Amino acid sequence: MVSANKTSKNVGTADAKGNQEVFLVSAGAPRSRPRPGGASRARSSTPPAVFIRPRPGTPSPHSPETERPRPFRANISHARPYPRPHPPVAPASRRGRSVGTPRSSERPGAPCVPQLPSPGTPSPPPPPPRPPPAHRPPRTPRPRPQGVKGNAQKLGMKGAGEVDADDVMAIRIQLTKPVTWIPLIWGVACGAAASGKFHWGGHDVALAALTMLMSGPLLTGYTQTINDWYDREIDAINEPYRPIPSGKISEGEVVSQFLGLLALGLGVGATLDWAQGHEFPTVFALAVFGSFISYIYSAPPLKLKQEGWAGNYALGASYIALPWWAGQAVFGELQPDVMVLTVLYSIAGLGIAIVNDFKSIEGDRQMGLNSLPVAFGVETAKYICVGSIDVTQLSVAAYLWLGLDKPGYAAVLLGLILPQMFFQAKYFLPDPVANDVKYQASAQPFLVFGLLTTGLAVGAANGGGFMVFP
Repeated sequence: MVSANKTSKNVGTADAKGNQEVFLVSAGAPRSRPRPGGASRARSSTPPAVFIRPRPGTPSPHSPETERPRPFRANISHARPYPRPHPPVAPASRRGRSVGTPRSSERPGAPCVPQLPSPGTPSPPPPPPRPPPAHRPPRTPRPRPQGVKGNAQKLGMKGAGEVDADDVMAIRIQLTKPVTWIPLIWGVACGAAASGKFHWGGHDVALAALTMLMSGPLLTGYTQTINDWYDREIDAINEPYRPIPSGKISEGEVVSQFLGLLALGLGVGATLDWAQGHEFPTVFALAVFGSFISYIYSAPPLKLKQEGWAGNYALGASYIALPWWAGQAVFGELQPDVMVLTVLYSIAGLGIAIVNDFKSIEGDRQMGLNSLPVAFGVETAKYICVGSIDVTQLSVAAYLWLGLDKPGYAAVLLGLILPQMFFQAKYFLPDPVANDVKYQASAQPFLVFGLLTTGLAVGAANGGGFMVFP
């Protein structure tokens, strides 16, 4: 409604009933401003407006007594036409008609106005329940593909797919757990680098490959096979898909396999002593000592794996110290300080062995095996594991800097320790049972490269090595 201002001219007249007045308001009429010479300029040219003002005491035409009900209209000022040429169709439960039938009032480009149910309209009944599905015969299981999971099982990884029972060679390889060969093969390379006398030639490369064959596939395969043989009852709980508890290989075949691997490993050790002209069969003696440790670790009556600390340290020394000694003995001479260094470094192997125990807590507890996670609990054992790995490597880095005067190698080793601490905080410490494999896959490469760095530092101190730091 337009209101009059001070300059407006109002002309009022009464209607026939005398209840209200009609005003002609020149609200939009041109207003003049005095200008020199008597001229004026209009500010607007809006035509006059007419409004009706009721007299005092008369009912308003818009009062509840006189106002008629108005139809409901939604505020659609913000609505835009649909870009599709056909009108939108609401579900049948809202429109009361079959889906796909447009309303007669709908037209292409018209906005969708929500329809509100009138008061008192009963809600539509719920749809009837769906009938139960018809009985289907069970599906025939598909054969498991021999892809990544099958190969992972052959490598000896936990939780992988099963290996075909007809593939005898695959079952024998699975017993040796090839994934466990890698640390020992790497330890031989570290020992060869620590000797300071390894040269990249056909003769030395062949000797190194033969030493890796002895430490990895032969003697480690013997260790894993005999361990599976004496742990067949525990594996029936923890890993029932393994070849022995699943019945895919007979007892005679298992015994013949670990005896054959032992004989081949000892024979290769004697061959290496003969090829290098050793007066004392150092490599053969190391092979016999390592095989004996592997036997008492798994077999009764000693069965070191039941003793917690002793069993884990024996396993760690077998993975770090023994292959290092073999590689250094083939190309040089074993030195007392290096032997002490590798024995101390085996404490890090103790931590690795504890990591492997977390996946077998349930079976170890049922069979009475006193592993560290069972003896101390998961929370305490995980910090023992982390402490043994980190403190050992930091001590070795300090020895390389202060004892061997190799600060460059010490800095490289420190740079390889920090990522291990990161993965410990990210994976292992939050949940060592669920993340043991993920932690090993992430952190163990840095540990083995740290082992190689230590070997190169010792080799540089002995006058050789592949890398030179000040």
